[in-house]
Amino acid sequence: MQGGDEFISSPPKKTVRFGGTLTDILLKHEKGETTDFELLKHQLSDPDIKDAQIINWLHEFRVSVAYLTKEREQLVSILLKLPWLRRSREVVEEYLGFLGNLVSAQTVHLRPCLRMIVSHFHPPRITIREGDVDISDSDDDDENLPENFNTCHRALQTVARYVPSTPQFLMPILVENFPFINKSERTLECYVHNLLRVTVYLPTLRLQILELIIEKLLKLDVSSPQQDIEDAEETAHNSDSEEKSTEEGLFDMEEDEERKGNKVVSSSSERMAHPLAERLDILMTILFSYIKDICHVDGKLDINNTKDLYRDLVSVFDKLILPTHASCHVQYFMFYICSFKLGLAEAFLDHLWKKLRDPNNPSVIRQTAGSYIGSFLARAKFIPVVTVKACLDLLVNWMHKYIDNQDTGANAYCDVALHGPFYSTCQTVFYTFIFRHKQLLDGNLRKGLSYLQSLNFERIVMCQLNPLKICIPSIVNLFAAITRSKKTIDPFYQFWEELSAEDLENLKKPIKKGTSEDEDDDFLKGETPQNDGVVGIAPNSYESNTRSPVSSIGSPPECFVPYPQ
Repeated sequence: MQGGDEFISSPPKKTVRFGGTLTDILLKHEKGETTDFELLKHQLSDPDIKDAQIINWLHEFRVSVAYLTKEREQLVSILLKLPWLRRSREVVEEYLGFLGNLVSAQTVHLRPCLRMIVSHFHPPRITIREGDVDISDSDDDDENLPENFNTCHRALQTVARYVPSTPQFLMPILVENFPFINKSERTLECYVHNLLRVTVYLPTLRLQILELIIEKLLKLDVSSPQQDIEDAEETAHNSDSEEKSTEEGLFDMEEDEERKGNKVVSSSSERMAHPLAERLDILMTILFSYIKDICHVDGKLDINNTKDLYRDLVSVFDKLILPTHASCHVQYFMFYICSFKLGLAEAFLDHLWKKLRDPNNPSVIRQTAGSYIGSFLARAKFIPVVTVKACLDLLVNWMHKYIDNQDTGANAYCDVALHGPFYSTCQTVFYTFIFRHKQLLDGNLRKGLSYLQSLNFERIVMCQLNPLKICIPSIVNLFAAITRSKKTIDPFYQFWEELSAEDLENLKKPIKKGTSEDEDDDFLKGETPQNDGVVGIAPNSYESNTRSPVSSIGSPPECFVPYPQ
């Protein structure tokens, strides 16, 4: 009998094998002798297979990949199902080596290899027994997930290194494997996180991956009607006796999550009451983090990285956001990246302006672009008043030229179907003024009012196109509803500030044409007539004229433009 030391130092016994070497087994199988081949498949499929067995088999498979032709895809399928991720480091390294050898020698197996890797981009499924029923669900509490994800990305990089065409085969698989929106928050979070990681080492896929993610976010967004979210929050507020202050807007979001390690966690009081809204909030936070990480290197803004990402995001914005009427929150990715540098914000405004003024664009796209200009100018704190004035000058000059061309024509009458972009531009200007009046009038009220008078609003509101009949300033609560990822956006977000009593009085005092600039302006004098059946300024309000149950105190007057059906 061996002593303890002798036992430890003695070599381990070889793993029991059947049928000789792998090459022998495969050659026999080619000749029609299937017994050893079936034993091989049985051993590889054994759920209790040991690490040593896996390593031995993988070592032989690595040097025998020439035999793993398309005719042996069933055997390859078994190999791809081996539980390699949760094994020892030796198993993982051997498996990565096997994958590299396999795809380089037999590219016919590239797709199955990619599907196997991508299947591990979210938590594994486990069976939970509730009573007499077995329920399959994701293992959201798996502590090994971060390490497993790292290994999966190593595997994907290994495959891509051997097969340069990997990206074109990978993208359809990433689309197919995207979890349904009703899957667990953790499943969605992990998958989106891993998709964004892929863009770092396969940059040619970044635009397509961003499109995929934002498309899914939009589905979450439009599947979570604002009124439903508000109702869910109000119910939760009443049942938990917790006070929640909420505000809706084109650019208004709330970050409710705190990161703990690689996992996003939320306290029950911070979570959104609406389940789809909670999923959207988590995924938007991940997207914001990605944008920040790509644009900043060692804590400093990398202008080249930022410009490249900006171009991709603008492309996604044009393709997905502009045509989507019911989007409430996803568009904030543009607001966020533009907050990094004024030049980006100005470039985005110029991009929207070109969309608005281009007669070759569909009318609804032009009107939507106008709405985004108004919301962006009104809400973005990082846009200085000098830029606001420059944009107002541009928009107002275009409006006056439009009036010049229409006032004497046969179409010089109020009709949103004919003049939708004009009305959208009017509401953009009015809306911007509503939010920026304090800055526009700051310092010297009379001088500020003189500037506003120079814009000649009187001519605009009195023209035959009658924009006041379409663009109605009314006290509503468009920008007072449930937030998303708000902590990320708050530092850059301009809230509504009411005029003081003194400012209101000054605004009412008339200035006669030709008088000095230290007199007041009367272009806003009088009340605006009301109009029914109109919809909100923001694209998310095209189909309905909703009102928030939250108090509307402090909300601004708002401009409306109905869109033709």
